[in-house]
Amino acid sequence: MLALGAFALLADPAQLAEVRDKEEDAPAVVEELLRYLTIIQHVVRVALVDIELHGCLIKAGESVTVALSAANRDADHFAAPDALGLTRSTAGHLAFGHGLHQCLGQRLARAEMRIALPALFRRFPALRLAVAPEEAPLRSAMTVYGVHELPVTW
Repeated sequence: MLALGAFALLADPAQLAEVRDKEEDAPAVVEELLRYLTIIQHVVRVALVDIELHGCLIKAGESVTVALSAANRDADHFAAPDALGLTRSTAGHLAFGHGLHQCLGQRLARAEMRIALPALFRRFPALRLAVAPEEAPLRSAMTVYGVHELPVTW
């Protein structure tokens, strides 16, 4: 997530410039990166009771695939959901799941990102992508979305 978050920020220099020296904005930036990038694309859950969801009956014991990335791009919940908006409200994103099955490591992941990303851009203020964003090798056909490598220069 650190490399993918750095990639997203470097791919949008205007937004990076807005938040680069504002460490107080780091928590909001991290939450938007988590929502926008959603590295775990889907999870499977089993219904504990019969439930109707949008007119479809899901019976107890049946499995359901939840597309976390699609939920985090829900236009009914997030304005312009397909755009990175570092100052938007991200309340309700599902990057770490929800409820009983929420990721146990989420607090550590958030802390690492809040510390590492500002430190990276503070240490290397001229850091930029060494390739066009569309040329960066992404891991899009895997269980965990990310970058294979992040070519940068400064």
